[in-house]
Amino acid sequence: MIEGRLINLRAREMSDIDRNYRRINDREVTRYLNMRYPISLAAEESWMRAGIEAPVDYAHVAFAIETKDGTHIGNINFHLTSPEDRSARLGIAIGDKAQWSKGYGTDAMLTLLRFGFDEMNLHRIDLTVDADNDRARACYRACGLVEEARLRQERYARGEYRDQLVMGILRDEFYALHGASSAPRDDDARR
Repeated sequence: MIEGRLINLRAREMSDIDRNYRRINDREVTRYLNMRYPISLAAEESWMRAGIEAPVDYAHVAFAIETKDGTHIGNINFHLTSPEDRSARLGIAIGDKAQWSKGYGTDAMLTLLRFGFDEMNLHRIDLTVDADNDRARACYRACGLVEEARLRQERYARGEYRDQLVMGILRDEFYALHGASSAPRDDDARR
């Protein structure tokens, strides 16, 4: 388990299936996700089983987000990881709508960013977000991510084309804002 201030990140389990299935089919939850079509329980189970059975390694980093009392409220992951570039793309969804705007998403982001920089030796982490997703953009800015690019009319959703933003952060920027880990970094050893 990876401990944050408000949340813990833990391995995803098949016991999460009912919550994930219900949330992934809630159009309010998936409004800003690339989830266009309803997902069957069998498809969600197959997707989860494949993710859970794959060994957790550099290319497969996915966690469930739990509150400190053990309530599963969402999921967070790295994908498009590149060991050569020491980069990854981050994805997050707080699927429990009752827990929105309580700081859990920001804490989960900060916890996974620190894990990525401290434990995976990542240099750069980025994500994409709909330009009109104000709550998510505020969260990402609070974590230190900056807008790097605007992909004009990149995503079609709910009858209109939407701009997507690429937001990113470098390890040194993260440490400048949130403090460096006490663990030595690989590039420190080369100095």
